[in-house]
Amino acid sequence: MSRRQKDPLRPLTPVEYTQLEHVSRSQSEPAAQVAHAKALLAVAAGRCYTEAARAAGRRSGDAVSHLVARFNQRGLAALQPGHGGGPAKGYGAREQARILAEVRRAPDREVDGTATWSLTTLQRTLRRAPDGLPGVSTYTIWCVLHEAGVSGQRDRSWCETGSALRKRTHGTVTVHDPEALAKKA
Repeated sequence: MSRRQKDPLRPLTPVEYTQLEHVSRSQSEPAAQVAHAKALLAVAAGRCYTEAARAAGRRSGDAVSHLVARFNQRGLAALQPGHGGGPAKGYGAREQARILAEVRRAPDREVDGTATWSLTTLQRTLRRAPDGLPGVSTYTIWCVLHEAGVSGQRDRSWCETGSALRKRTHGTVTVHDPEALAKKA
């Protein structure tokens, strides 16, 4: 006989149940999310945590217990993976906005020493600026640009992914691809 559960699974709403069913049968969702959905459905069906772990292809009933506690707090968001370890991000939204503002600014040949931005020249400029980031690395700059959808082109110009300049009879216009993020994922 199993012990009494400290934090039993709350009753599932019909929407949550349908979504968990959908994820548990999915062939395209990440395996961890499928296993989490199967474990939650097994607990909802009345199985103990150990049996639910085995039904989901896992071994630890304790992990199912933690999953149930997260599900009770966050709902379906508990299926998404959390921080996978390693150091936390050192730069918040303000620092990221500062990096993006610097990229969007056209470099001055005299002050910045370049006509086009590279990761190294961006790093040097950000480190020297009075409101800059003294310890920023080129990898951090690249990650911020990548998350924002900005990519470096062959001619070393930085442009937004999903937008292009097109020549028209009445002048040059910027065209945006509405499905750029979907194509990127």
